Amino acid sequence: MTAAAAPVVKSVLNESRQIERAAALIRMGARMQVLESETSLSYERLIRLYKEIAGKSPSKGQLPFSTDWFLTWQENVHSSLFLNIYEYLSKGASLDPVDVLTKAYRLYTEQVEAAEIEALLSFTRAWRLVKFVDAQMLALTRCSLCGGGFVTEPYENARHFQCGLCNPPARAGKSKAAGALMLH
Repeated sequence: MTAAAAPVVKSVLNESRQIERAAALIRMGARMQVLESETSLSYERLIRLYKEIAGKSPSKGQLPFSTDWFLTWQENVHSSLFLNIYEYLSKGASLDPVDVLTKAYRLYTEQVEAAEIEALLSFTRAWRLVKFVDAQMLALTRCSLCGGGFVTEPYENARHFQCGLCNPPARAGKSKAAGALMLH
């Protein structure tokens, strides 16, 4: 005989934690798919909570499911900054993965604000990036020149890899847009 699964006991305290987590994720800009994945609250409950906190209905539609966005020049710099913070926190703190994600995202936004550049990585994209890395669809590769860790495809040859900061594309850093990365 196989042992029966332990029944799930409803707990007011656990439900309260789930609501707090969902509220924090909503304030960071998480989409419904992220909320459903990272909390145990019902879809209907999440919708009501989203409307209460954000003051509007959640965005409709699918999440982007392409690794390409993370590999373009400026987006790669932002993604790499976030992923390095995430990896550091993952190794140094014993937290739930979603708590590591939220702390890493807060640190990422603090860093880009301090540098007076626009945060290109939304919370939902940061969540998706972590999922892509976990699925080995993206990886963190060390630059052979500066030694920094950058988001790459998993089969990137680390021996010869040069990041977008050491070897930028021709038009990189030329934007006059406020909040864009500039190369000097």
